[in-house]
Amino acid sequence: MTPATDAVQADTPEAASSAPLLEVRDLQMYFPVKSSGLIRRTVGHVQAVDGVSFQVRAGDSLGLVGESGCGKSTTGRLITRLEKPTAGQINFEGRDIANLGARQLKPLRREIQMIFQDPYGSLNPRHTVGTIVGTPLAIHDVVPKKQILARVQELLEIVGLNPEHYNRYPHEFSGGQRQRIGIARALTLQPKLLVADEPVSALDVSIQAQVINLLQDIQREFNIGYLFVAHDLAVVRHFCPEIAVMYLGKIVEIGERDRIYNHANHPYTQALLSAVPDVKQAAIGGRRERIQLTGDVPSPINPPSGCRFRTRCPLAQDICAAVEPPLIQIGRKHKVACHFAGELGQHPAEPVTAPLLGVDRHGERLSDASPDADLGSGSGYGDTWYDFPGRRMVRGDGA
Repeated sequence: MTPATDAVQADTPEAASSAPLLEVRDLQMYFPVKSSGLIRRTVGHVQAVDGVSFQVRAGDSLGLVGESGCGKSTTGRLITRLEKPTAGQINFEGRDIANLGARQLKPLRREIQMIFQDPYGSLNPRHTVGTIVGTPLAIHDVVPKKQILARVQELLEIVGLNPEHYNRYPHEFSGGQRQRIGIARALTLQPKLLVADEPVSALDVSIQAQVINLLQDIQREFNIGYLFVAHDLAVVRHFCPEIAVMYLGKIVEIGERDRIYNHANHPYTQALLSAVPDVKQAAIGGRRERIQLTGDVPSPINPPSGCRFRTRCPLAQDICAAVEPPLIQIGRKHKVACHFAGELGQHPAEPVTAPLLGVDRHGERLSDASPDADLGSGSGYGDTWYDFPGRRMVRGDGA
């Protein structure tokens, strides 16, 4: 990484000084596993989300990607408080909403909305579209009762549906049309934060672009922040200026999209990107080498010690089993959690995190070492970061 490259990625002073709309710190969600029988005891926990931290600013978008079962959707449900987290903080506009009750959460429902992944299960089959989209307006008393129908028809038209279909039921629509209804419902109250859980996965490719452009237009008009959960890396790259990669409940890499897509440092991120079809490469001939991961994803009930990716990682050594790698900032807007972080084909032979953690290459604690206690702390980005190739701290001015 060079100072010139980092300078291009610098935030404006206004963006750097503004407080985030959403700040998540060490978020955890453990689902209890009960034993069978008359007396059901808790015999374990599914560690769906374990120590996730990030920020989303007003009018900005963070893409959350990873394999199925990595905790993306659960993270979205925690932020919308459809689930109460086991631990951690969810600061929305500076207020921690992680432990608020139902009555305290009601005013926040106008500010935080969600587009659900399943367009079939997220709509009540007994209600008409007009009732589904119009109910939030009535509950929160946004518009007079006589104007609800007109507002519902306006929203249906915005998402590309026939306004006259407000009196139809969900089963009369296709899957893509149902997802549009879900989007209309989420936009009804003009929220400040929108959690989009696979919002275009059920749509045709030609319709996906229309919906993505619609979401971007709404974002620019109303300054809405997005947490965009998806597995389609091409869609995430188009929509989100910042990307977070999750694996087995943890964020393993997060940063500005050009850094993630062009200079990924985590082997899991590199494996994901290698599976994305490269149209430009196909046009000029040749093919990018596909990284094949071996083994199955471990159970979140009993995840591996140390680094959770080590059982499938070709770079894993003793330290990976002994010490969990912290999420270390390695660029102006780039963090990675890997003992052997490096660009593809440039991973070091020795663990680059060992001096920072005060351990040797096997993960054993050194008696005379003084580890950095602040490693991996914080949900945002600092003015200084650790340059792995140079083995030194770097300031924002390149010094």
